Amino acid sequence: MPLEIVRHDLTKMSVDVIVNAANTALKMGGGVCGAIFQATGTRELQEACDQIGGCKVGEAVITEGYNLDAKFIIHTPGPIWQGGSNNEAALLKASYLNSLELSKKHHCESIAFPLISTGIYGYPKEEALQIAVSTISSFLLHNDMLVYLVVFDKKSFGVSKKLFTSIHQYIDEHYVEEVELTFQRYGREERYAGEPMHEEEFRTEDIFEVKNESLVNLLDQLDESFSERLFRFIDEKEMTDVETYKRANIDRRLFSKIRNGVEYTPAKKTAIAFAIALRLNLKETMDLLSTAGYTLSHNNKFDIIIEFFIQQANYNIHEINEALFAFDQPLLGA
Repeated sequence: MPLEIVRHDLTKMSVDVIVNAANTALKMGGGVCGAIFQATGTRELQEACDQIGGCKVGEAVITEGYNLDAKFIIHTPGPIWQGGSNNEAALLKASYLNSLELSKKHHCESIAFPLISTGIYGYPKEEALQIAVSTISSFLLHNDMLVYLVVFDKKSFGVSKKLFTSIHQYIDEHYVEEVELTFQRYGREERYAGEPMHEEEFRTEDIFEVKNESLVNLLDQLDESFSERLFRFIDEKEMTDVETYKRANIDRRLFSKIRNGVEYTPAKKTAIAFAIALRLNLKETMDLLSTAGYTLSHNNKFDIIIEFFIQQANYNIHEINEALFAFDQPLLGA
């Protein structure tokens, strides 16, 4: 997928270029910067940085990758957090954008970022993440590149606390364990065998069970393949192919495969990514998913999170992926 959040060691990413959250003197520092210097062989990298001489906040310079899997290292000093009134947001955005442009200039196809300025520079993680994602996603609307946001652990990740709490509450209200579903199903069968079922007893869980149980029958009655249904939706929403796969966080080559393969069946997270890109409501989403043999279920946290965002009419795929990452779920796109 063009933009992916991963939990990994930045120095071990197999990409064309990794980004160093540098200081303006381009000297070996602590945190991410220190780890990169140590991984490359400090002397060679420091000599290369000394030849450059320095770098202003928000700007970016490039060196070889030396002992890393990455071919290059881009060095960009992010701003030190001073309360938000000293142009920090614009400078942080510039760090990401200038790094991306420099990577593009050197014909790089993949780049891995840390969350710049969130370490000893003190930038609030939630705000820093929003700037990173919005800047990168805007760049990707007009450029083809694989971009990774690399976090070492959850402590360094800044998803909105308000959003996290809302999703957590939604999961608590709607999530049903598989064993509980089985118990409820058998309990209802025994009860309904001897008495009529009242309409108010037919709950949301029943609806999802019916969809799961009848899916095989629905598939036998399909008139359209996933590809055909997808492109019908694209036409109905008056969107272009490029706009669709960009919004879906889908690689252009995969989209071309779907476009040219009528019988192609994507992974579930890919199918949902298209539903988000097309801003489909819940019924339309279920319609699209059914053509690929999928559905949404209340005994799957991933599905409930997707349902939460659709019900909220929030179709920002990168914000959805931030939430999925925070809950240790697969990310949307391909």
